[in-house]
Amino acid sequence: MFVKSVMIPKEKCLTVNVNASLMDALQQLDEKEIDALPILENGIYKGMFNKYLLYKAFFYSDVDRDTFLKQTTVRDIVVREDTFVQLEDVFESALVKLYDFPIIAVLDEGKFLGIVTRYDTILQFRSAFGMESKGTRIALTSVESEGRILKVADILKKYHTPVISLVTFDETDKIARRIVLKIDNDQKLNRIIGDFEKSGFRVLHIDKDE
Repeated sequence: MFVKSVMIPKEKCLTVNVNASLMDALQQLDEKEIDALPILENGIYKGMFNKYLLYKAFFYSDVDRDTFLKQTTVRDIVVREDTFVQLEDVFESALVKLYDFPIIAVLDEGKFLGIVTRYDTILQFRSAFGMESKGTRIALTSVESEGRILKVADILKKYHTPVISLVTFDETDKIARRIVLKIDNDQKLNRIIGDFEKSGFRVLHIDKDE
């Protein structure tokens, strides 16, 4: 999956001009109940603004609150100018950069195209783990060797079992790999589990949605 698949396009984004006062920017955050705003100058991305940055800047200022909000511009406290993703980047690159900020800008040669939000990434993980569909989640572990995922697929194909999701872990030099599989609730579950175990998989946990 790529960034463009989960991006909110600029036409649907709220942004703030780089020369806007902090009061104007703060009003946008409060009125729309959002966490952060991309800062633009003639369509070019300049950084991000949020309440934390405002509070931090005010703490270190030596003026009263009203003067600070009215006379300080967004440009004065801009951050994350160099933190963004490209339209064709893989989704995982956005995930890493969203670790400590609620949104990230999507750019093309500096031009602002839209944003990816932390909420969007959570939705994608819910989808990857099949959390929106009822079924049976099976956690397996196996010695890392070629063809183990194919073996899982062969067993499920044998019983004509639809797969909702399949995620693997331990993509390192470890000798064991964990597999979390979610399938449609199936009356053949005991036979499927039996075939997994006969094929060298260890079943760690089974959880059936009701």
